[in-house]
Amino acid sequence: MNLAKILRTTAMAAAFAAMAGAAQAATELTFYYPIAVGGAVTKIIDGMTADFEKANPDIKIKPVYAGSYQDTITKIMTAVKGGDAPQLAVALSTDMFTLIDEDAIVPFDEMAKTDADKAWMKSFYPGFMANSQTPAKAGGMTTWGIPFQRSTIVLYWNKEMFKEAGLDPEVPPKTWAEMTAMATKLTKRDASGNVTQWGVQIPSSGFPYWLFQGLTTPNDAMLMNAAGTETYFDKPGVIEALQYWVDLSRKEKVHPPGIVEWGTTPKDFFEKKVAIIWTTTGNLTNVKDNAKFPFGVGMLPANKRLGSPTGGGNFYVFKKASPEQRAAALRFIEWMTSPERAAAWSIATGYVAVSPAAWETPAMKAYVKDFAAPLVARDQLQYAVAELSTHDNQRVTKALNDGLQAALTGAKSPADAMKDAQREADRILKDYR
Repeated sequence: MNLAKILRTTAMAAAFAAMAGAAQAATELTFYYPIAVGGAVTKIIDGMTADFEKANPDIKIKPVYAGSYQDTITKIMTAVKGGDAPQLAVALSTDMFTLIDEDAIVPFDEMAKTDADKAWMKSFYPGFMANSQTPAKAGGMTTWGIPFQRSTIVLYWNKEMFKEAGLDPEVPPKTWAEMTAMATKLTKRDASGNVTQWGVQIPSSGFPYWLFQGLTTPNDAMLMNAAGTETYFDKPGVIEALQYWVDLSRKEKVHPPGIVEWGTTPKDFFEKKVAIIWTTTGNLTNVKDNAKFPFGVGMLPANKRLGSPTGGGNFYVFKKASPEQRAAALRFIEWMTSPERAAAWSIATGYVAVSPAAWETPAMKAYVKDFAAPLVARDQLQYAVAELSTHDNQRVTKALNDGLQAALTGAKSPADAMKDAQREADRILKDYR
């Protein structure tokens, strides 16, 4: 009896020791994540990480919600320089050059060992990979980021307001000229001449450079080269695009004057203060849930061509991560971007599902059968260009943003604003050429 008791006790101790060892062996990952659009995104991320941990009990994920994209990259760089970088993060795709220059991240090519890993890396839309890769010295491309919450800019319109203005509620503006004409009919003023309803609203705080690319791209003008060493802010097509934006408010008077807030633009749409807005596809679910009127979603109006910049965030893995943590991070990122999860994420948030395979899942097919708006952003990808991204990107972007806001507030002419922005960008990028 004593021997049997000893054996049972020993077996139980061994089992508990094994359980404790397994718990200690779990690979822990700190995951920085930005919150930049409306909606309960934190709950969605919490749910996805919990589901991953259930399927992968040997990996523990600690999400850290770091604020806006700007807040997130600032906290990341502070942590990197302090030797306390996270193992992985979602940050803007345009932060790629900054993270490379700081030697902060590891290429996915070094972590993707199996044929399945390599096939997964080739599964994303090429338009999203333009802000995720750089040319490799030995030829081909080096992959630094994996698309996750990616977007394009789209146009939302209030169908009730269109009908009231005598416009076809099912047809959005297809060109700049049409948008100006429609916005003129949609703008309302009271007896004193005060505007009670604006025709169109394009945000100019937060990400003014990105919304501006929604004008330069259809005007067939590029803002930078692929190597991130040159900008073209003072080219005629760029200045023309800014002049059109300025004219909407200062000449046509169909757009709010001055700086239009990024964060309040969807709210202005919900409150029927404006008939047409431009914002990210990442706001699609927010609009769907909060607009108490029928609305439409369309591609950005063309001038010389169709087009929009891509936008949003990529996954990055940091050099501080141990080999075990890198392998665990890769498993997590592959799981988060698998077709089923990419479809679920797109449905829950409005971001564009990042791979063609995600659009072939039963869940996505059922979703777009009843709600076709997400297809607009997907179809716009064929006309998309890379979001503004250069070496020392934050300073270069600030130079452009400052110029845009100077023109929109009337402090400078569009031509002078863009010449000044180009001069500052040249000064910043000189050492990278």
